Amino acid sequence: MITVAEAERLINSHTLELESEEVSLTDAGGRVLKETICADRDFPPFDRVTMDGIAINFDHWQNGTTDFLIRGTQAAGSSPLEIDGQNQAIEVMTGAVLPGGTDTIIPYELIEISGESNRLAILQVDPKKGQNVHKQGTDRLAGSTIVQSGTILGAPEIGIAATVGKTTLQVVKPPLVAIIATGDELVAVDQTPLPHQIRSSNAATMADALNHWKIKTDLFHIVDDLKGTTDKLRELIKSYQILILSGGVSMGKFDYVPQALEQLQVTRHFHKIRQRPGKPFWFGSHKSGTVVFAFPGNPVSSFMCFNRYLKPWLSKVFKLHKPPLMAELVQEVHFEPDFTYFAQVKVKLDQGNILACPIEGHGSGDLANLVDADGFLELPRGKSHFSKGELYPLFNYRDL
Repeated sequence: MITVAEAERLINSHTLELESEEVSLTDAGGRVLKETICADRDFPPFDRVTMDGIAINFDHWQNGTTDFLIRGTQAAGSSPLEIDGQNQAIEVMTGAVLPGGTDTIIPYELIEISGESNRLAILQVDPKKGQNVHKQGTDRLAGSTIVQSGTILGAPEIGIAATVGKTTLQVVKPPLVAIIATGDELVAVDQTPLPHQIRSSNAATMADALNHWKIKTDLFHIVDDLKGTTDKLRELIKSYQILILSGGVSMGKFDYVPQALEQLQVTRHFHKIRQRPGKPFWFGSHKSGTVVFAFPGNPVSSFMCFNRYLKPWLSKVFKLHKPPLMAELVQEVHFEPDFTYFAQVKVKLDQGNILACPIEGHGSGDLANLVDADGFLELPRGKSHFSKGELYPLFNYRDL
C-alpha cells in the first residue's frame, strides 16, 4: 500500500491536454475560458453621470454663480448637450453622457427648481468639483485584459463578455468520460431489484457531481465476467479519455477489473492506498492517453476517492489551481489504525471559520450517511487522537 501523498503525486503526474471549443455566450456559464477578454473601448466609454440632477461647471459656481438657468435635459443614451453661458446648467439622468462644458453633478435632492420654463436651479449646499461623475477609462482602458484565460465563467464574466460584444467564447472542451459500474448485484435505476440485488447508484452519483464541470458522461454496466469485462473496457479505452470504474477492484473471487486492465496493457501506477475508507483504489493509464480511475464499489469509499483524488486532478487538467479548504474539528476524534482517515463531516461557517462536525455512519456501505454530511475531513496517519480545534484539509461535496 502507498500513502495518500504518494497516490496524489502519481495521479497528478498524469494529465490531459484539453482542446478548446466555441460556444454561444448563453451557453458559456460555468465553462472554463480559453481566451482572454479585453476591453474593446474605455470603461466607462465616456464621462458618465452617476446621479439624477443638474450638471454645472464648477468654476462658474466658484466664481459666484448660485442660480443656474436650465438649458435642457440630458437623458441616458442621447447625444450630449452643451452649455455656452456662465449661468447655465443641464438636467441629467443617471447613465447619461456628461454634457459639454460641465464637470460636476448636483443631485436633485440638493437643489430647488422653480418655474415651468427656463427653470432656475438654486444650489443648497457647497458642491465638490467632479462629484457624481464616473470619468472615462477609470475602470479599464481600451485593450486591457479584464478576464484571464483559465477563469470559470460566472455571471460577472458573462456580463463583461456581453458588454465587449462577444456573442461566442472559446472555452475548454470537456474530456470524454465513461463511468462504469460493475457487479452482478446491480440493476438499472428504473428496475425493481430482487431481494439479493441493488439499484446502481454510484454511477449516478458521480455523473451528477461531474455536471459541476459541465462534463457530460456516458454510463455503462459490466457484469462479473472476465471476458465481458475485458471486451467492454477495450472498447471504452478507444473512445474515452477518462474511465471511472466503481467496484471489482478488491480481492474478491469475482473482482476482475485489475486483471482485465492489465490484459489491455493499462499500466498500473498503484493499487491500494493506506487510507480508510477507499483502500482498494486502482489507478492506471493507457498508452493511448486514457486515464483510468477504478474505485471501490462501496458508495462511501467510491465517493470519497472521487472527491479526494479525481476532483483535484480535474482542477489541474482544467488548469484551475485551487488549494484544499481547511476546516476546524469541533469535537475530538479517535482512530487507531495506522491509516489516513477520511471522516464524514457536517460543515458550517462561524464568523468566517469553517467548522467540521463528524457524522458517524455505518461503514463504507452506508450511502444514506452521505446525505447527512457535507464532505470528508482528511485526518493524517501517524496519530490516533485528533483534538477539538485542530485544522485539517476538507474535501467538500456541497457548497459552503
